[in-house]
Amino acid sequence: MIFFGRKRSSKTMSPLYALVLLLLVASCNFKKQNRLSKASSPYLQQHADNPVDWYEWGDEALAIAKKENKPLLISIGYASCHWCHQMEKESFMDTAVARMMNNNFVCIKVDREERPDIDNIYMNACQLISGNSGWPLNAFALPDGKPFFAGTYYSKPGWISLLTQISQAYKNQPQKVLLQAQSLSHGIAQQEFSVLSDSSNITVDKKMYGQLFVNIYQKMDTAFGGWKGLQKFPDASAIEFLLQYYFFTKDRKALDAANLTLTKMALGGIYDQVGGGFARYATDSLWHIPHFEKMLYDNAQLMSVYAHAYQLTGNEFYKKIVQETITFIQRDLSDGRGAYYCSLNADTDNEEGSFYSWTMPDLRATIPDQFKLVSSYYNVSDKGNFKPGQNILYAERIPAEFAAQENVNPGVVNNQLEEAKIIMLAKRNKRQKPAVDNKVLTSWNALLITGFLDAYAALGDKAYLEYALAGAHFIEDKMQDNSGKLWRNWKDDKRSVDAFLDDYALLATAYLRLYQLTFDKHWLLQSKTLVTYALQNLYDPASGMFYYAHDHSDTNLIRKIQTADNSIPASNSAMAAVLYKLGIYFDNSDYQKKSKEMVSKMSDQLLSNETRYFTSWCSLAGLFAYGTNEVAIMGSDVLIKNIALQKNYLPASMFMGSATEENLPMLEGKATNGKTLIYVCTNGTCKRPEESISLALLQLQKINNPN
Repeated sequence: MIFFGRKRSSKTMSPLYALVLLLLVASCNFKKQNRLSKASSPYLQQHADNPVDWYEWGDEALAIAKKENKPLLISIGYASCHWCHQMEKESFMDTAVARMMNNNFVCIKVDREERPDIDNIYMNACQLISGNSGWPLNAFALPDGKPFFAGTYYSKPGWISLLTQISQAYKNQPQKVLLQAQSLSHGIAQQEFSVLSDSSNITVDKKMYGQLFVNIYQKMDTAFGGWKGLQKFPDASAIEFLLQYYFFTKDRKALDAANLTLTKMALGGIYDQVGGGFARYATDSLWHIPHFEKMLYDNAQLMSVYAHAYQLTGNEFYKKIVQETITFIQRDLSDGRGAYYCSLNADTDNEEGSFYSWTMPDLRATIPDQFKLVSSYYNVSDKGNFKPGQNILYAERIPAEFAAQENVNPGVVNNQLEEAKIIMLAKRNKRQKPAVDNKVLTSWNALLITGFLDAYAALGDKAYLEYALAGAHFIEDKMQDNSGKLWRNWKDDKRSVDAFLDDYALLATAYLRLYQLTFDKHWLLQSKTLVTYALQNLYDPASGMFYYAHDHSDTNLIRKIQTADNSIPASNSAMAAVLYKLGIYFDNSDYQKKSKEMVSKMSDQLLSNETRYFTSWCSLAGLFAYGTNEVAIMGSDVLIKNIALQKNYLPASMFMGSATEENLPMLEGKATNGKTLIYVCTNGTCKRPEESISLALLQLQKINNPN
């Protein structure tokens, strides 16, 4: 054994040399941590060992950039993003590339889920420059944050070339860079305002509502469901609109389009056939091969959609999807205290999808008794349907149709599939599991609370109501103060980011839905508290819309108004819908007026060729076009009759009630002695009260479908 050129016996080692050796080994294994080691975001913490001198977004980074006259390099991604990790591995972990970045830029890492306000600005810049969008998002900005260039993923050679070009342009052509930044910033600031109609008094009628359906339907894939295109994203808002449109009009095309999409998604590889839950999107037009990250917001919204479809159709296949999706969320995303984590990563062992795929030999060894049926049903082959030899499970038909085609007893098919899933899940759980992004976000948890409640209404499982209540109490206790102010995030018992409009609007929606099913007025008042706070702090009287972020936000360089749907409903449409409904509950004409003005302001966009990006607004337009009704229930059996009524799909009904208290305008004068009565009302005028649930449903049917 040689130490510093001196030969020593292997039998002896002085304490000094042993200490030197220990320090050398320790230094080899030590990885220097940058500032992101203390970040609240798991995604940012994943970059703590990068040689890049990363900052979080904030005053410190902007002050350094101004002092040193360096441009900002803002890299935005999220924990379950495959290409974000790929770019980190190729470029951000490379010391030579990191040196270029550190020497020429002030480098900022952003979690787009924790800071969607920042992401929105630089994503808009990217779209204005190239028409493209996606993550990772890499933007370059002046020291004050105004962007002058943005793109998405770059290979290592492309990234090095871009860094060189940007650095030289900033140093040698500062005036051109400044003009570009000013032009881009103006375009971003005006983007939302430019789509708003000049009129706030446009009548949203049945004719307009019908045109919205025409615009949406012509963009849909009538062979495989979803939107036309080479990739398929689950668009819950669009399916909700189709279900609502069928409810109001009985146009079979709307229901057929919804059923086709829901069935193809649930049979496809985008749905985890073994463990339940949906992936972010499918990379093909058939829903077969997913991009494997599993997001809380997708699964929360799809729980609601499948629950509503089950109410409307009675299709047991939809019920099963709801149950399996909830099982997945409880198993893989719950923190055990009522809150739920953001996502599961797409990658394991640096390979996308390996956790979910199967080879023929592996499948045969795992389920020998069910192998023949399962491999046939799920299109598994030696060749592989995903990568060579690797298979993703997807089906072409629901089990009953498969059984009929193969001339097999349906019970045998169902039993073997269910037996196989249990065994395969146990085997799969022995593999390296995808990493969990274990931060908690208010708006995403709000969507989940609503999903649990919709599942409870449709399926009647009281556990789902308990999940919703636990989630609401968690947010109320940990992420909200008495004034109605919310925080966006929660991790390690800390909250660090002010909430945004989607947090207020979607949580107000969840609280309102919780009232509708429990008749606990506390939740209705909480919903109103959030709306009051948003009106005081986020409302813009000039546009009639709400800003996305507070006026003290550190992104005030461009204060944005969000009107288009993305992976979740547009924050302004969600707030407009809450205002509409609270206006009814509290007989508040100002709320109703504001909601109507917001929809009117969006009329040009709704009737444009881009209706598909505003489907949540289209559903609200349906309520204005066809009207809503109030269902007031009073008496000792109020909750029993309430849940019995709400097992039905009734999107135009506002439910309210109490055993004894006339604690809302629509409940006044309706207290009873002994009886539990159901009042079906329209615009405050009520029909004859009924004790019978079936007779009350008949009244609702005549109101909503008079023909």
